[in-house]
Amino acid sequence: MSEEPSPAIVVALEIDDPALADRMASLLGGVAGLRLAAPGEAAAITVVSRNRQSSAELHGFDLTPRELDVLTLLAEGASNKTIAKQLGISVHTAKFHVGSLLDKLDATGRTDAVAHAARRGVINL
Repeated sequence: MSEEPSPAIVVALEIDDPALADRMASLLGGVAGLRLAAPGEAAAITVVSRNRQSSAELHGFDLTPRELDVLTLLAEGASNKTIAKQLGISVHTAKFHVGSLLDKLDATGRTDAVAHAARRGVINL
C-alpha cells in the first residue's frame, strides 16, 4: 500500500510590480508542496502588495525596484555576471545599476553599499 502525496498548498500572488511578481512566481514555482493559483482561483495563502512604500523609500533612499533587486543580489555576493544572468539583463546594465547604487548609497564599493543599506534597514542580512 503506497501513501498518496499530500495535496499542494495553493498560493496566490497579487503584486503590482510585474518584475517582482515574475521573480516571486519563478521562486515559488519550484517549491515542492506549493502550487501557484490560477487567476480567480481560491488560495490557502494570498500574498498582496498594493501601493506600499518600499523600505528604501522609508529610509531615505530613492532606489528603483530594479536597484533593490540588484542590491539583494549584491548582499548575496553575486558578481555582475551573476546579477545579469539572474535578472535577465546585460552585464553592462548590471554594472550600470551597481554604479547607480554606489552613488545613491554614497558607498565606496559593493560591500560598503550592502553595509550602508543594512544599517539603514533597506535590506536585512
